[in-house]
Amino acid sequence: MADSKDVPMSNNEDNELSKAVAEPNNAEMRNGDNKSPQPPATPPPVEEDTQELIVVNENTDILDLNHGRIGKIENLEPLKNLERLYLRWNLIKKIEGLDTLNKLVELELYDNQIVVIENLDNLVNLEILDLSFNRIKEIAGLDKLLKLRKLFISSNKITEIKNVNHLPNLELLELGDNRIREIKNLDGMKSLRELYLGKNKITKIQNLEDLVNLEIIVLQSNRLTRIENLEHLTNLEQLYISENGISSIENLSNQVKLQTLDLAMNRITVIENVRHMSELEELWLNNNQISEWSSVDYLQENKKLATIYLEHNPITSDPAYRRKLKLALPSLQQIDATLCR
Repeated sequence: MADSKDVPMSNNEDNELSKAVAEPNNAEMRNGDNKSPQPPATPPPVEEDTQELIVVNENTDILDLNHGRIGKIENLEPLKNLERLYLRWNLIKKIEGLDTLNKLVELELYDNQIVVIENLDNLVNLEILDLSFNRIKEIAGLDKLLKLRKLFISSNKITEIKNVNHLPNLELLELGDNRIREIKNLDGMKSLRELYLGKNKITKIQNLEDLVNLEIIVLQSNRLTRIENLEHLTNLEQLYISENGISSIENLSNQVKLQTLDLAMNRITVIENVRHMSELEELWLNNNQISEWSSVDYLQENKKLATIYLEHNPITSDPAYRRKLKLALPSLQQIDATLCR
């Protein structure tokens, strides 16, 4: 929709408009009615122009209908062999018309106008479901999807993690950019490998003890002030906790397999408690408060460290910053955003 603009008005037109507004109608004055005129009624919302879903090949196993301005899921009953259905970037408001697609393995409804997760019970073979960028407020309607491996519901309006721990094969759960305040209801999810909870309102790391096979956890852009309660995550390979309020690197003694540690944009003053991470390859600490070269020297035991981000720390004010880093840590291949020569 085009941006509204002020219509230019001449001085005469301006004066005439002022008179019309300022001077009440004489007939109204005689009748004793000098009330302000009622504002015009709000026009009804304009219906978006949508397209009908038309099936061409009834034997297809993949159907790509992205960017089709489709307003309703319909006419799919003949597609007995359909396994993958892509409906990204459409105008769909309701999940429906999928009951006959019991061979469906992947369903993408990314960036539509869906409010409720519903009508999925017949999709018992579904493995991948993407409902990101919709208007969903609650996780529900997944009871029969026991083969689900990957679930994406980022950028919605979800306030609570629930109704997912009955999914025995779930490996990836993406709930970033929602309104979640607490990590909970993940008990028994031993199959989970990747958990994305960035850009929420979480204040504490907790209730992760059953996620013993977790390899990636993303908690950036929350309201965390401490690293804690990760002792059971011994298989963790990537940990992202940037853009929080963390002041110290701590409670990571069991993370010996960690390859990537992202602590950028926090309040850290000292690099510590990472020496035991023999597999560490990437360390992101930009936009913190590290000022002493002793913190860099501490990393000399991390022989596999290839990438480090320290820009926007006091230590980078040293004119020989890059040269000193490379001399202290000869394994480095990249410093900040620049490859080493």
